[in-house]
Amino acid sequence: MKLKRTAAAALAFALPAGATFIFISCSTTSHPIVAPLEIPGAHDVGNQVCAQCHADIVREFPASPHAHLALANAGAPGGSGCESCHGPGSKHVESGGAARFIINPRRDPDACFRCHLQVRAAFELPDHHPVIEGRMSCMQCHDPHGGDIYKTSGGLAMARRNETCAQCHREQTRPFVFEHPAVREGCTTCHDPHGSVNRMLLTQADDNLCLRCHAQTQAAPGRIYIGNVDHTALLQIGTCWSAGCHTAIHGSDVDPRLRY
Repeated sequence: MKLKRTAAAALAFALPAGATFIFISCSTTSHPIVAPLEIPGAHDVGNQVCAQCHADIVREFPASPHAHLALANAGAPGGSGCESCHGPGSKHVESGGAARFIINPRRDPDACFRCHLQVRAAFELPDHHPVIEGRMSCMQCHDPHGGDIYKTSGGLAMARRNETCAQCHREQTRPFVFEHPAVREGCTTCHDPHGSVNRMLLTQADDNLCLRCHAQTQAAPGRIYIGNVDHTALLQIGTCWSAGCHTAIHGSDVDPRLRY
């Protein structure tokens, strides 16, 4: 009888906790609920008014992943997809396009963070791109209006992501005589582009990062073999890239084993 009461008590405790987790998960990832942006004294004017000056952006916006935001304030004339991210535009229009009467994600990342809550949390991690510090903006890497959210000029999906990184990280993404296949697969194979608990935005801080692709074989008890080479002693010294071996981790012009 005592066991049943204990189980019932545990279940009563677990259900609210589980419900809380589900609520938090849904409200912060899949479908965040956000209040409309406000600019004092301004009201929505609709996309048709925005198109008078920003015709190119309005024309390409329906192909953007953000196009569903046009439903946010469907009552505004011509829809209000623009104003979902930039705020009500009447004062911006009346002033002849004054920047102070519009919210610009290039200056204010909170315009993006209102929906992208997980990304906002990533920028609080110890190693992150300096967006919240104001030294970078979301729009340096992302095109919020175009059909491809990655700000690039074309190519395969992973190549487009690498192009985005290459804007700043040219040495790591340049052509090499001996390339690391992981770079071809995409920078995000090893790096989290927003933030990480590990230095250099690595998704993992130790050799497990490399061993996800370079599988070890059990050739002898207690020994770590990669291919036919015993790496046990080497991996006790440091990581694959810090133990004096594969230091040219992105690619090498002189060594197929990615060593300088």
